[in-house]
Amino acid sequence: MADIKVTVDNIQVTVPEGSTLLEAAHAAGIDIPTLCFLKDVNEIGACRMCLCEVEGARGLVTSCVFPVQDGMVAHTNTARLREARRKTLQLILSDHNMDCLACVRSGNCELQKLCKRYGVEDSDYYAGKKNDFTIDDSSASIVRDNSKCILCRRCVGACENLQGIGVIGTNNRGFDTFIGCAFDMPLAETSCVNCGQCIVACPVGALHEKDSTKEVMAAIEDPTKHVVVQAAPSTRVGLGDCFGMPLGAEVEGKMAAAMRRLGFDAVFDTNFSADLTIVEEANELIERVTKGGVLPMITSCSPGWIKFCEHYYPDQLAHVSSCKSPQQMFGAVAKSYYAELKGIDPKDIVSVSIMPCTAKKFELGRPDQDATGYPDVDYALTTRELGRMITEAGIDFVNLPPEKYDSPLGEYTGAAVIFGATGGVMEAALRTAVEWITGETLQKLDFVDVRGTKGIKEASYDLNGLTVKVAVASGLANARKVMDMVRAGTADYTFIEIMACPGGCVNGGGQPHVDSSVRNFADVRAIRAKSLYDLDASLPLRKSHENPEIIALYENYLGEYGSHKAHHLLHTTYVERVVNQQAD
Repeated sequence: MADIKVTVDNIQVTVPEGSTLLEAAHAAGIDIPTLCFLKDVNEIGACRMCLCEVEGARGLVTSCVFPVQDGMVAHTNTARLREARRKTLQLILSDHNMDCLACVRSGNCELQKLCKRYGVEDSDYYAGKKNDFTIDDSSASIVRDNSKCILCRRCVGACENLQGIGVIGTNNRGFDTFIGCAFDMPLAETSCVNCGQCIVACPVGALHEKDSTKEVMAAIEDPTKHVVVQAAPSTRVGLGDCFGMPLGAEVEGKMAAAMRRLGFDAVFDTNFSADLTIVEEANELIERVTKGGVLPMITSCSPGWIKFCEHYYPDQLAHVSSCKSPQQMFGAVAKSYYAELKGIDPKDIVSVSIMPCTAKKFELGRPDQDATGYPDVDYALTTRELGRMITEAGIDFVNLPPEKYDSPLGEYTGAAVIFGATGGVMEAALRTAVEWITGETLQKLDFVDVRGTKGIKEASYDLNGLTVKVAVASGLANARKVMDMVRAGTADYTFIEIMACPGGCVNGGGQPHVDSSVRNFADVRAIRAKSLYDLDASLPLRKSHENPEIIALYENYLGEYGSHKAHHLLHTTYVERVVNQQAD
């Protein structure tokens, strides 16, 4: 593709042919405001915030979708444009709930930021007609407040284009338009998988996770409860965003220190149970391969993917590993093995998780997630919720000295760390399965073929005459492509990893919001994933079956891999669900 020259605000830049004016302006170091635009998710030019002037063009153009031409001269900051943007913001505010101080996005709201940028404090049209909306909090994970919705449709794009689900869309027309489910059904009654990609896409406070921080703090302050917390792999490269740290900053030690200061009785790492997941899952894979079990086997770590499979591919559930997710495995071990070691009655343990994922909130209430007679995990908080708790407590997160996680559920290997990136579970499983199948020590631990943010990846490995073909899919639209092959019998894979969120957990629906002005030009998924791979490479132990705390758990409590006790605590079952009406 040829390069062309474009002049934006008197700055000449060279960009690839086919670039938009928005991209050309970015290359010139100019930030054109946007609200509806989200690259590869929602490119509809609807909000009109990005309007620009192009010499020779009739009228103003929407820079987010307007292709540049060689020699084009454009202006992004004229008096006419500034006034047009102010008017657009005032019109948006005319039917917007401006209770900003009580909004979960206050201080991190793209609309609020643009109003400040253009000096818009209120609306000349605010006294006019208003819509009256009821908050939909029916979901276990997601709350929709349409009084704050700006009809940008970014959530619709995320649900339809990224995830291929489309349970939300525009209802009604004109002033009465609102975003919701078909026939105005509550979200919980649809085939929503609780992935939270709609929340990640939302520029305002119209969508947010169901908050559990008050319940967690009440448990911490209850002297009769022993409150343990686990933090997932990708939270350590996301939490820093809440405190203005560089994108992808690795803050594991600071996070452990902050959680102790919040008052948790024991601070653990989900990486421990990620290693546990791998040894159980690798054992299950080998059993299926050697004993004629259902293949390909598919990973079960992502609860959004599991619910998707239950809704859309219930006839294929036999392919899914019976292993619980690392979150649930940790909870089961905390209320059994750990409880016995510490002499604590499981009923007095409150198990809390810090997750990059909103679907984890739904997972808590799934059937067969209470191995000890009590819920494996009581509360799942998103990375954002933990960030808010730390801020409310007045903890100076950036300057916290790093601390270690507690034992015996805090030791981990590099294989566990990379769970947060798409392909990470596959790579971790291969590090163990290859050694167990071949009986030889791996010399090269990096399975680079399954790394990267590409939606579907494939690789094939020859293990002493046994060919193992694998596939990795992230984002449910990509999962659908793979599952259609599985259903048709044309997927000649041995093992498949599927993550609900594009890029994996580093881009989970519970991760800190990243402004679209950053997301549109930087691959947030790749940046966060690189931090995890760098951490993996720096660790002395990089294979899950070499984790000394995992070895001790089996020697002292579980017995063999895949034992009856291990199955009772660490494995689960699935249910067939209906597919409810989708939005148009």
